Amino acid sequence: MKIEGDFVWHKHDDVDEVFIVLDGQLDMDFRNRRETLTSGEMIVVPKGVEHKPNASNECRVMLLERKGVVNTGDANPNKLTAPGEVRV
Repeated sequence: MKIEGDFVWHKHDDVDEVFIVLDGQLDMDFRNRRETLTSGEMIVVPKGVEHKPNASNECRVMLLERKGVVNTGDANPNKLTAPGEVRV
């Protein structure tokens, strides 16, 4: 998937997420810090941890999560929420 710009603050209560940066730079904001990842790096966001991915420029990322997980987690549905079973 491609990420560019800010996402929304959210968390997933029952599932971890794994982000693997394929190309570009990804900033993963947490309420108390920011982790910056570049090509070949990965981060695991544990279940229940609020986070907000963002990228100043287009970044290609492989996201690993369980089927059926809503991409915006506990955030109110918004324009970034993928419909139904659509994988982004």
